[in-house]
Amino acid sequence: MDTTDTTPIIPEPVKQKRFAGIRKSLTDFFASLYNINSFIIRFFKEAFLPPYEFKEIIRQCYETGVRSFTLISLTGFIVGLIFTKQSRPSLAEFGATSWLPSLVSIAIMRALAPLVTALIAAGKVGSSIGAELGSMRVTEQIDAMEVSGTNPFKFLVCTRVLATTLTIPILATYTGLISILGGFLNVYVNEGTSYRTYIGQVFDPLSFIDFTAALIKSIVFGFTIGIVGCYQGYNSSSGTEGVGKAANGAVVTAMFLIFIEEITIVQITSWFR
Repeated sequence: MDTTDTTPIIPEPVKQKRFAGIRKSLTDFFASLYNINSFIIRFFKEAFLPPYEFKEIIRQCYETGVRSFTLISLTGFIVGLIFTKQSRPSLAEFGATSWLPSLVSIAIMRALAPLVTALIAAGKVGSSIGAELGSMRVTEQIDAMEVSGTNPFKFLVCTRVLATTLTIPILATYTGLISILGGFLNVYVNEGTSYRTYIGQVFDPLSFIDFTAALIKSIVFGFTIGIVGCYQGYNSSSGTEGVGKAANGAVVTAMFLIFIEEITIVQITSWFR
């Protein structure tokens, strides 16, 4: 019986090269994690210390909120209309179409309104922040601000993060109301339910925890969008290619974190229901 070992022998230089690649990947990961934590800590240190850039914060709130108003309105209305239209056949099978307003309100206020608003803002606002700060880094405008004695971190980063943190909850609330209005249009056309009856059925199943959870989600999502976009843009490099990477990284990373935060907050709030 042939007992010859046929296991391939990996040369020692190949093994060393593999271990070096793994070591480098781990080092880069922990270095990035350290840089992100330092960036967030620096924000909390500088955001609430004078001087305060109120004018710039208001301008950024305008850029984040008002300029997203049309897109948010259209998306919110379509979400409420389509969700109601798709839910009707399932409820009609059990003769429970009267529960439709309650179902719409629970789904929209608990999950859809904050999540849809955050995803739209991540794509529009997050990419804009990443590209804007990335281009300023590439063209050395940030370095020029440091040389002139201005604190670019406070003026560029803190104002944008505060603006998204303040604006996203307002947009999410507005999205919820517009989505409920879209749901009413479908209910009114199919059943002729009056607006007063519909609104009463919409807000009846909602509790204080639902509104609190939606508000907390919106604040966390807004902070995430702002801090990710600023971090990607503020630390971009490699010329004009880095601007595109910063914008793309801001969107992808923010959306991924938003889903993780959504799962976490839903799990935590379920303990209090």
